[in-house]
Amino acid sequence: MPRKRPFSAKQKKKQLQDKRERKRQGFQDGVRSSSNSRSGSHDRHEDHTDTSDSESFSLQVRKLNQQPQVRKPGEHGYDPNRYRLHFERESREEVERRKKIAREKILEPVPEVEMEVDIEDVYKTGSALDFPKRPLWNYQMTKEQLLAREDKCFREYLENIYSTFQPSHLSYFEHNLETWRQLWRVLEMSDIVLLITDIRHPVINFPPALYDFVTKQMKNLILVLNKIDLAPPSLVVAWKYYFKSRFPEVHVVCFTSYPQQDQDPSAVFKKRRKRRKGWSTAMGPDQLLNACESITAGRVDLSSWKEKIERDAASAHLPLEDSEEEEEDDDGAAVLVEHQTDVAMEAGEPFQELYKDGILTVGCVGFPNVGKSSLINGLVGHKVVSVSRTPGHTKYFQTYFLTPTVKLCDCPGLIFPSLVERQQQILAGIYPISQIQDPYTSVGYLAGRIPVQALLKLRHPDVEPGKPEPLWCAWDVCEAWAEKRGYKTAKGGRNDVYRAANSLLRLAVDGRLCLCMRPPGYATHKATWERHPETAEISALQEAHRQDGKHSSGEEEEEDEISSSGEEEDEEKDRDADEEGEEEEPFTAPRSGPGLPVPPRRGKFAGQNLFALLGEDEC
Repeated sequence: MPRKRPFSAKQKKKQLQDKRERKRQGFQDGVRSSSNSRSGSHDRHEDHTDTSDSESFSLQVRKLNQQPQVRKPGEHGYDPNRYRLHFERESREEVERRKKIAREKILEPVPEVEMEVDIEDVYKTGSALDFPKRPLWNYQMTKEQLLAREDKCFREYLENIYSTFQPSHLSYFEHNLETWRQLWRVLEMSDIVLLITDIRHPVINFPPALYDFVTKQMKNLILVLNKIDLAPPSLVVAWKYYFKSRFPEVHVVCFTSYPQQDQDPSAVFKKRRKRRKGWSTAMGPDQLLNACESITAGRVDLSSWKEKIERDAASAHLPLEDSEEEEEDDDGAAVLVEHQTDVAMEAGEPFQELYKDGILTVGCVGFPNVGKSSLINGLVGHKVVSVSRTPGHTKYFQTYFLTPTVKLCDCPGLIFPSLVERQQQILAGIYPISQIQDPYTSVGYLAGRIPVQALLKLRHPDVEPGKPEPLWCAWDVCEAWAEKRGYKTAKGGRNDVYRAANSLLRLAVDGRLCLCMRPPGYATHKATWERHPETAEISALQEAHRQDGKHSSGEEEEEDEISSSGEEEDEEKDRDADEEGEEEEPFTAPRSGPGLPVPPRRGKFAGQNLFALLGEDEC
């Protein structure tokens, strides 16, 4: 072997700079690197063409949620990044411009009238703001021919959008064709489509193009207003009648998978100790059953579903030990039917028979983070589908038999193109918070619409004793929260404003800082909606489910101001929400030093010798 030549740190730095420059020039020229192509990739080793980011026009795509390349046993060419979120890449100048605005623009309260949103302002009816359709095909076509046709149609779809609207006017939307293929397959196999929306931003989550497509296919669409425990009952009723008036063929159902125990804005400072998971306390399965019964009109036997709802309601009132034993019995009966990544690539039937073999297939579609997987868990009564607050957690569709005659299908979250502000999209939870380049303008958008400073009891960073408080900007809110929480940079010890901004956005996505959009005319007729008969019904139903949730889950609550020495680990790391059954308390950094006792370890490995868990070679 020849002797290695010395390679200095300067040379290595220069090599990396040249590599970045070549990559940057490639993006500017609109040329796609061969490493992004399936046909030329050494990582994928697949024969068909990657259509996720292939554009004939100059478009920079940012890919989120990068996963390590780990090959599973027996799977050749497995790629965990196949269904990553693909959004348009924003220029560095645009990001810096927004940061400057966050530092300089004074926050002013936005009147309630300006929080009213009409769906026509978000989705221009009849415009290019559509979603890609699966092109026509026949059984004589090969798989490669079908993929090539889908690739061509998807490029034309993107070209049509960007030739009609300026990129700065468009919202974030999905540029990965692989994920759209999952939606196509779910729409083909579903008898009833559940379009799940977040009650805080239902207009953003309801694309009229999908409604038109489903109704033209002679299928029924049920709109699920999810997370209704996060909004006032009068607002829930107003949104319900708004969609009924605008889209007469839609069935509207109110739902929440895990009712909160209070709606007090000061609950942002409450810590909850949850002893067990409360999927059985979901609110709305009976309404969904009634909607499906009216649609099927006796063509499918749904009596087993009704019996299951009655059993779940009865088990919710059982003592904790008996309820846990019953859940264990139900877990053993769980059957996962499909969990395959390539099913969406197969050529399904263009016109599938409705209620085939006497089975009702219900497809759950919607934007990321609206609660699709949580809704399935709420219907089943225990966790069968993995859920997370991170957008894009569900990578491919999966099906589950709720009863022998009812099959649920969970589709990955898809973001449809629209004209909504990107800051509002971020607050709706469709963009991974940990990868936001400019979180400050979104914090400013939030602080202008709800009193963040008062709710969090923030103190202006530039306030002086005996003088009036200065005016706030978005940067000041983030800096004040960093000061209150003790977020400091590692080197300079300055306030970590970026971390504080991400923390505020997570509080907003979780509903602890709750921002709700209003339908048109809500401020004018607010008193009418508050006196509406259904408002009292929803309010009573919410209260009943809160009491059931407290009884079944055995929760304990205590109010305390959030500690300034640390933050909950699940908020910082955006962990999977599967851990929501564990204790959720603000973490206080332990003191250490001579003479101080070592705090005991808590969690999964408490009381174990951690070194004993490692192998001999690993030590």
